[in-house]
Amino acid sequence: MNFKFLHAADLHLDSPLQGLAAKSAGLAERIEDASRRALDQLVDTAIAEECRFVVLAGDIFDGELRNIKTGLYFVSRMRRLAEAGVGVFIALGNHDAANGFMDKLQFADSVHVFSKRKAESIRLPDVGAVIHARSFPQEDVRENLARNYPAAEPGVFNIGILHTACQGREAYHAPYAPCSLAELVNHGYQYWALGHVHASAVLSERPYVAYPGNLQGRHIRESGPKGALLVAVEDKEVAGLEHRSLDVCRWSIVDIDISECGSRADLVARTREHLRSALGDAEGRAIAVRVRFAGESSLSGLIALDLQGLREDVFAAAAAVSDDIWIERVALAATPSIATDAIEAGTAGILSQEIIDLPPEALPANLELMLGALRDKLPAGARADELLERLRAEAPHRAMQSALSLIHGGTDAN
Repeated sequence: MNFKFLHAADLHLDSPLQGLAAKSAGLAERIEDASRRALDQLVDTAIAEECRFVVLAGDIFDGELRNIKTGLYFVSRMRRLAEAGVGVFIALGNHDAANGFMDKLQFADSVHVFSKRKAESIRLPDVGAVIHARSFPQEDVRENLARNYPAAEPGVFNIGILHTACQGREAYHAPYAPCSLAELVNHGYQYWALGHVHASAVLSERPYVAYPGNLQGRHIRESGPKGALLVAVEDKEVAGLEHRSLDVCRWSIVDIDISECGSRADLVARTREHLRSALGDAEGRAIAVRVRFAGESSLSGLIALDLQGLREDVFAAAAAVSDDIWIERVALAATPSIATDAIEAGTAGILSQEIIDLPPEALPANLELMLGALRDKLPAGARADELLERLRAEAPHRAMQSALSLIHGGTDAN
């Protein structure tokens, strides 16, 4: 029997899009319900594609449910799938386990929430499939849940739903329900529907082991298309797997090389061009953008001394392109194009050479005192040591760039 299903995870319903309200209240208001609208698009897709069912691999909610309306909204969308004849199979994740309200929600008969006590199997004889899964019993699950999943059943299409930090993903996500890719591949299932990792990834194709990523990006570290995986099954094998973008607002990082910009006007024009391209790639969605300038240019000194002016130029360029662009941050990593082996003669050349030849220990003696004071103000869990080491390493370069900018930055008045 041939059929299709939709694999999604990490909906994090009503999770705030971090940083929007503080920097752009208008855009924040426009996309306040982005996670709900992404869920609507998931439902629409499942119905339009005539999916037999939807699997949700955990983190439906975003920790403690702050508003009962969030839960009721989810129930209403599951009812719409039920009315269209689309089943839903849910394995709860760590955020759902932290949500005491989840157990109070009541769903249609075609919606199955898997047990927290042990892995169970639901058989679908009409399509020759069986779905195996277990929900998180509590938020902090450190045991290998996959190890106790039922054996694959012969002659049918076996799906395992698992919320996990599969081996190799622990550096970016809490190591909940850890397992190795090898044990999933060797378990005998034809498809593993994973959740917890917010980046879409196909870890294996024989058999398929996949993360769909989260449904809606929430901050700049979740940039790029977000959505779900549409899986086509033919003759008890995966015949096709397609990522469907279902996000409402997209986060994007735009890198701009200024090495060929001869003037401030060139820089602004290139910024507009890159922002227009990023908006086109978003396929009709609003975008939240971090703009990063890099490259070696004589302009870098000038703009380093006028960062506020640079930001204003970027905001103006975005406004000239579309109202659907919000600038999350402007970052400058460009370096001045000053040849160390051909410094010009005169006072400027002498000063430049002196600055370039300065040893690292020539930094202000109170640098360590300043870093120590900064560390005392950092909140717990801020990875303070890593941050301070980076600042300590970058300080000589930053100081040199600023000094050279003072000497050479005035050559371009644009």
